[in-house]
Amino acid sequence: MAPVRLLLVEDDAKLGPLLARVLTSNGYTVTLAPDAASAREVAVADLDLAIVDWMLPDGDGLEVCTSLRRADFDGPILMLTARGGTTDRVHALDLGTDDYLTKPFEMDELLARLRALLRRGPRIVSFDVGPVHVDAGRRNAFVRGQLLALTAREFDLLSYLARRAGETIGKAELVENVWEASEIVPNVVEVHVSRLRDKLGPDAKLIETVRGQGYRLTVEAT
Repeated sequence: MAPVRLLLVEDDAKLGPLLARVLTSNGYTVTLAPDAASAREVAVADLDLAIVDWMLPDGDGLEVCTSLRRADFDGPILMLTARGGTTDRVHALDLGTDDYLTKPFEMDELLARLRALLRRGPRIVSFDVGPVHVDAGRRNAFVRGQLLALTAREFDLLSYLARRAGETIGKAELVENVWEASEIVPNVVEVHVSRLRDKLGPDAKLIETVRGQGYRLTVEAT
């Protein structure tokens, strides 16, 4: 198996090289960028995964994440930051990051989170299910040509259901594959399904509730 090619954007003169050494020793091929400008020079076609520090000397790590997505990088992005507030986490996830780790952290947890992100498998750049179009690279979704204003987790939920269109997906499987452990609260699936249906409007019926089993995205003829 080819090594995972990882972009590490970290300006700390001690932490950056330390992380690079640990990741390299665990089989990753690491490109270390000490600032936003260096990160933007890296060709996204040569990357499978990115770790981005939020606070950089020449900009905002979220801007780097946005730049990666606009350059069609469709791999997972893990955000590192000392900012641990719920609002900060939600903001980062809504802007296209896939996971969020607060400093200080244990190396074992970082490695475990990277393995979890990679287990989600390669992203399909774009696909259609009935009237729904999902652009995984840009993390956009459309219904009948209209862009849906989705949060990061609403997009992930719709995308997961769309990839398995016609199948009934249990709540436990959705929780495992769509949410991070720190985000799981009672009724998290029901709440997000309800919000997603609201945003689908007249097409809300595309998401069916299969009583006692889970949810299913139906394929409707256009």
